[in-house]
Amino acid sequence: MRSFLVILAVLLAVLHQDFWWWDDTTIVLGFVPIGLAYHALFSILAACLWALFVKYRWPEDLEAYATGPAEGGEKP
Repeated sequence: MRSFLVILAVLLAVLHQDFWWWDDTTIVLGFVPIGLAYHALFSILAACLWALFVKYRWPEDLEAYATGPAEGGEKP
């Protein structure tokens, strides 16, 4: 799963360079320029990718360390 998520992240980084919409004056949904619509969709995809990273690659051992008891037996 790790390599799949990394490939998706690299693909998203490449797709972020949207030079193909720079000179396009197409309007989407009657009022949104195509470049803005593309970046709105891109932002949604980036948020979904981040959610996948959190779900599958979150360092649970670090989480357990951070929420575990502090020295002396007390919680922080």
